[in-house]
Amino acid sequence: MNRALVIIPTYNELENIRNIIPEILGQDDRLEVLVVDDNSPDGTADAVKEMMEQNQRIHLLEREKKMGLGTAYVAGFKYAIAKGYDCVFEMDADFSHDPGTLPRFLESIEEYDLVLGSRYIQGVNVVNWPMKRLLLSYFANQYTRIVTGLPVRDATGGFKCFRIEVLKAIDLDRVHSNGYSFQIEMSFKAWKKGFRIHEIPIVFMDRRVGISKMSKKIVREAVTMVWRLRFQSILGKIS
Repeated sequence: MNRALVIIPTYNELENIRNIIPEILGQDDRLEVLVVDDNSPDGTADAVKEMMEQNQRIHLLEREKKMGLGTAYVAGFKYAIAKGYDCVFEMDADFSHDPGTLPRFLESIEEYDLVLGSRYIQGVNVVNWPMKRLLLSYFANQYTRIVTGLPVRDATGGFKCFRIEVLKAIDLDRVHSNGYSFQIEMSFKAWKKGFRIHEIPIVFMDRRVGISKMSKKIVREAVTMVWRLRFQSILGKIS
């Protein structure tokens, strides 16, 4: 892997983005960062532009309005394909995903096609979450595994790395989900297309600053998405 792109979707992440980008770039010289910003009113995009002037490994996609996590990642995937990157990361801006784990992802992606950062492969590795949200996440993953058959412990996690071949093989124009369901959909489609998936243990730390984007709508979408994926698989319509 010679060129790796870390995609970070943002909406009002000014304080976090200034700190996390240097942390990411300091992990490995092959890493570059693409921020996909949904017109954050707090000036997140402006801060990224300032950083771009000092470092050519930082990139920015600006969107006109808040359009959701899934569409932000799809836009980033298309950017990565067009620019010829070898692998692509999904990562949050809020330090819930530790930049120090990136070298382990880079090592694993040499052997596998999709590497997932798993909160549940070695017990439960989540810090500072309220019990209600922890239980929701844990049982959502159990539910996903039972309904879809996807052989991973953490299908809803958002810290992952794709070989570019995986993204090219998936019809990105037919991916419309967001939040938990987006993560499930992408991993499920990669698995159904025969790509090799590997989980590595991570510790998930709740965000340092800012407001969580979690909502009841995101949860409901995930509940229905797993059944849609199962039926599409049965009918041979996974694209």
